[in-house]
Amino acid sequence: MNKFRQLKVWEKGMGLVSEVYSLTKGFPEDERYGLSSQIRRAAVSVPSNIAEGYGRQSRKEYLRFLHVARGSLFELDTQVELAANLGFCDREAFEEVSEKISEISRMLSALISRIREADEPKSGRVKEEVEIEYFDSADLEAIAYTTTK
Repeated sequence: MNKFRQLKVWEKGMGLVSEVYSLTKGFPEDERYGLSSQIRRAAVSVPSNIAEGYGRQSRKEYLRFLHVARGSLFELDTQVELAANLGFCDREAFEEVSEKISEISRMLSALISRIREADEPKSGRVKEEVEIEYFDSADLEAIAYTTTK
């Protein structure tokens, strides 16, 4: 049921959330409901969408949620850079978070590509949509436990 917890990309997303919460604790008080809140929501969206997509009924839906998670990473990267530009965090903290965002983005891209490849017809026939339960766990593990650099 909760095999998404075994995905390295989900684990890294959860770690990113913790790091972002620590980072935003140092933001000015008047940003509590502004940029700080937006940054936190974007970070939480990443592992949440990976998990929600995993629980959906089809690969097509799973892919859609993985794309949303990837979009949230780009949103988060922009917002953290804004925070650095506004002096809410130092450049080093921004670079650290940005590198983690890039790593997770690469992992998501690899997972998306692998799922798409699995759906491509081998003989010219269109495949039926397959429920996520039928993912080959070895395929998921190969993607989830590797990063591309």
